[in-house]
Amino acid sequence: MTDNRLIPAAVFGGILALGFIGGGALIGQGVVNARVGDRAVTVRGVAEKDVQADLAILPLRFTASGEVLSEVQARIDGDLAIVRQFLTAQGYPANAVSLGRLEVADRRSREYATQDGGPRFILAQTVIVRTTDVNRVQATTRALNDLVRQGVVLQDFNGPTYLFTKLNDVRPAMIAEATASARTGAAQFAKDSGAPLGPIRQATQGSFEILPRDGFGDESQSPDKKVRVVTTISYRLR
Repeated sequence: MTDNRLIPAAVFGGILALGFIGGGALIGQGVVNARVGDRAVTVRGVAEKDVQADLAILPLRFTASGEVLSEVQARIDGDLAIVRQFLTAQGYPANAVSLGRLEVADRRSREYATQDGGPRFILAQTVIVRTTDVNRVQATTRALNDLVRQGVVLQDFNGPTYLFTKLNDVRPAMIAEATASARTGAAQFAKDSGAPLGPIRQATQGSFEILPRDGFGDESQSPDKKVRVVTTISYRLR
């Protein structure tokens, strides 16, 4: 004879088993949904813009040497007058030209000096042109032979330095362009994966770079430059 007390227990056990099965199914579905919710695509957007330097710095360093300090100083003063006259003829206003420090070297006062028969005193003077007239500086650089013809000995001349100082003016538009570029790439990834593109999950703006426009050489010596920024953006996939 069947024990009637076993029937409720069997029913209860069956219900409990169904509960575990159902709960397991829900948990499994929850994991799937969580993974779907965490799906994302990370892309980079690039923006580049050709710009022109808006500030030029032209240092002119010239030297004179000899045995008598006062005579060497007189020659430096004469060269300084020639340089100032040359820059005035080039069209620079007085406030665009500044005088750097005067360097004086006594070769025989140094412990490591050698008796090589060279001049005892060497003087060097630097004149610095700082201007926003970049084209004028380029023309002046090509005309420096006029100074040499007048006996001015230019030393360590590496050319002018060209700077772009208006980065803040181009920054907002370039960030917007880089962001749009990133979204275009993300949209293509989302399309290929068959998932709609969601909102931005995380975004990182890289630093702005100022490069030579043609991709080679020293950026500071070229008036033609390229500004570049790269943004890294993660988008959710729905």
